[in-house]
Amino acid sequence: MGRLEDKVAIITGAGQGIGFAYAERFLAEGAKVVVAEVVEDRAAGAMTALEGKGDVIFVQTDISDPESAQRCVDETMHAFGTVHILVNNAALYYDIDNFDTSFEYLQRVTAVNQHGAWLMTRAAAPAMAKQRYGRVINQSSGAAYAYMFPSFGDDFTGLGNYSYSITKWGIVGLTKFMAAQLGAWNITVNCIAPGVTMTEATKKVVPDMYIQGMTAMTAMKSTLEPEDLAGACVFFASDDAKFVTGQTLVIDGGLAMPA
Repeated sequence: MGRLEDKVAIITGAGQGIGFAYAERFLAEGAKVVVAEVVEDRAAGAMTALEGKGDVIFVQTDISDPESAQRCVDETMHAFGTVHILVNNAALYYDIDNFDTSFEYLQRVTAVNQHGAWLMTRAAAPAMAKQRYGRVINQSSGAAYAYMFPSFGDDFTGLGNYSYSITKWGIVGLTKFMAAQLGAWNITVNCIAPGVTMTEATKKVVPDMYIQGMTAMTAMKSTLEPEDLAGACVFFASDDAKFVTGQTLVIDGGLAMPA
């Protein structure tokens, strides 16, 4: 019997990368999984790869849209009767533009990366509170702890907006506030902050020289694969972590090591 036997889990952004690794591992642990993905073609590929591995459905979900977030939970309830676990993995990362310092772009990234986690949790929390059981796992990033910013040259061209990093730092804070409120209903809220993880998004967004440099600064001198994060996510989702809440686990091979 798996550690998540018969639990129902919504995993946002499960069409690729880390989210897909979570979905695959959760199915192996006995969970029923909802692939909450905004890109239909991406979800189709994931559903094909997950075929035969367990009970899984796809719900097209834009986590930045309140109605879409609620519809995801509603369709989960219709299909499986409840929701026990929410993994807020989806974020604007694959197409992130670290050189767009506009306020408008900051608003767009915040709407997805930070507000999206709040909207999905707001939609799922009533069902969890009613059954007095829930597990919320948020996804931050090692970028929240790395105070680096792309160089724009010698001339000052204006204040950066640090969009990806600050939204991922915001997720750390959101985790604590939600944990403090929801604990009374036996709902835990925890957070994973991965380091450089070798997804297709990372290979597209992060230059090789940065990957090599950050890897060299880690204690373990190696990069992460998406599967390396799945065990921590299962732990937070399982009853092994029933008294663990409001915590952020940095998994980066020993780069940030926050106190």
